[in-house]
Amino acid sequence: MNLVRWDPFRDFRSVRRLTSEVEDSYGTWAPVVDIFESGDNLIIRAEVAGLDKDDVDISVENNTLTLRGERKREMEFEEKDAYRLERLFGVFTRSFMLPKTVDSARISASYKNGVLELTIPKVEQARPRRIEIKAA
Repeated sequence: MNLVRWDPFRDFRSVRRLTSEVEDSYGTWAPVVDIFESGDNLIIRAEVAGLDKDDVDISVENNTLTLRGERKREMEFEEKDAYRLERLFGVFTRSFMLPKTVDSARISASYKNGVLELTIPKVEQARPRRIEIKAA
């Protein structure tokens, strides 16, 4: 059995190291997204908690949908007083190639409870249709 010297400040040093690692990662976050089909639409949901709807920019160019924004840190305390800082802040950009089966001119967006939802309608030709068989 090895003897290990007890260091009462070891945990505080690891917290300080964690804090500086998070600070170094400022600007490296990106919102997580779900992309799925619902009826005649493609839906994209992005978690952007802590942002106002005006903090997010949505654009479409050359069939590429791009989400941009920035989550800013509100410093209500001195960094030296922090025990743990895990939330990520900074500028983000997410881009998605849209399939040719959607109508990018009719994209709509809504924002509720920290979730941005984009509804992208399919073009008429891409929607499934039933073909009736006629008697001969």
